[in-house]
Amino acid sequence: MPPSPNASERTRQLRRVALSGLLGTAVEFYDFLVYGTVAALVFGELFFPGADPAVGTIAAFGTFAAGYVARPIGGIVFGHFGDRLGRKNMLLLTMGLMGGASFLIGLLPTYDTVGVWAPVLLITLRVVQGIAIGGEWGGATLMVVEHAGEKRRGLWSSFTQMGAPLGSLISAAVVALVSTLPKDQFAAWGWRVPFLLSVLLLGVGLFVRLKVVESPLFAEVKKDRAESRLPILDVLRRPRPVLLACCVGIGAFTAQSLLTSYLIAYATGIGYPRPQVLTALTVSAAVALVVLPCASALSDRIGRRPVVLTGAILSAATAFPVLALVDSKSSGALILAVVIGHGISQSLMYGPLGALFSEMFGTRVRYTGASLGYQGATLVGAGFSPMIAGSLVASSGNGTPVALLLCGGSLITALTVWFVRETSRTSLGEEPTPGLPTTPHTEELTA
Repeated sequence: MPPSPNASERTRQLRRVALSGLLGTAVEFYDFLVYGTVAALVFGELFFPGADPAVGTIAAFGTFAAGYVARPIGGIVFGHFGDRLGRKNMLLLTMGLMGGASFLIGLLPTYDTVGVWAPVLLITLRVVQGIAIGGEWGGATLMVVEHAGEKRRGLWSSFTQMGAPLGSLISAAVVALVSTLPKDQFAAWGWRVPFLLSVLLLGVGLFVRLKVVESPLFAEVKKDRAESRLPILDVLRRPRPVLLACCVGIGAFTAQSLLTSYLIAYATGIGYPRPQVLTALTVSAAVALVVLPCASALSDRIGRRPVVLTGAILSAATAFPVLALVDSKSSGALILAVVIGHGISQSLMYGPLGALFSEMFGTRVRYTGASLGYQGATLVGAGFSPMIAGSLVASSGNGTPVALLLCGGSLITALTVWFVRETSRTSLGEEPTPGLPTTPHTEELTA
């Protein structure tokens, strides 16, 4: 029997929303990760000249961290208006901010031209990027999850999660292409090309996003005038879900930052040619595009917790072997290391997070709550890991701190998962809002 027109339209709209989430997140992460890649390659000498190379790299990653510090701010601001006014409009705004900031980075003068204003402008635009991406993930994920059915939320939310490796894949490919330029040409103008190209991706993303409709669950809340006036206060009155979400996500983001952005600086520092490192990142991102939807679909069948826990244990167990493979200075071993640590282990931890975080909060504060949990995890796990790793490696003379950070972040995730209640069978339409004593069912969705 053919599906009813309503069912057919819902399916079509779900696919459109999933595509919007994939493209939107890919654009955002392309812009965000291009920064990290180029920062590792040339920002130290262009914006912090005169410093020791190690100090210049640390300073460049300091600006990288500034974007992560700003992400929770974006989660709060866009979460507030997303929970009050709707998901769609906030997503259009976040994409525009990210694309605009990235394009302007591509036009920035360097230290040799304007002096100290160069790093000041760079940090300012990096903060704008952080605010934009802080609001992007929560809205894009919720749009997909709130359109999806009860049984396949994990699978459909994986489209948004796949935006991260897709953005990484595109950014690595573009940077790899321009990095084949002679070193002086890359430093003079080649590094600008990936940032300027972001305007093309922005146009495609906005075109698709304009065609999606508002989340049906939010529309129902708005219709009943049941939205929260101050979502952030309602979330913080009972902060347990946010704190647990932050800790659950730390492992995935520690692995992401150390095995992508920081790996470029570390591997080139011990003798790998830049094209080899970027090739390894490209292969890893391609593997992640396969593992992420598989892990997310599996979480629909056996639960979010077992999949995340498996990834965390695998990441912790392979942290030192992965570092040993990188230190072997073999291009094949480097690819294998990044595939194991990032393409597989990190993807198992990261894949179910979109559905898990969305299911931990009620519709009235879901944008704020999920964004705070996610961005808090990125701040702790990814924001400072490259800078800390760079400082420790510079002082110790070896890469052991990298493995310790990777193992520590994964263990935090593994331990925290035990305190999180399984949410894969939660009905989003009936789920209460943490912190709002509205019904006898207003219990947190965490043990």
